[in-house]
Amino acid sequence: MNYHELQEKTDTELRLLLAEKRVALKDLRFRAASGQLKSVREIRATRELIARLLTLLNNRQKK
Repeated sequence: MNYHELQEKTDTELRLLLAEKRVALKDLRFRAASGQLKSVREIRATRELIARLLTLLNNRQKK
């Protein structure tokens, strides 16, 4: 998801997506540690999406 798609979502949807991605990141880390994860790049992409979500939510709170 890019930043413009995220801007169209409501705060509730963003928080729900954030919770889902945090669980997914935890799962990816466990799979990487056990050697089951083929593409470690997924971890970085998930962390970047979490950062985008947090940035967007914080900017909305400031306004």
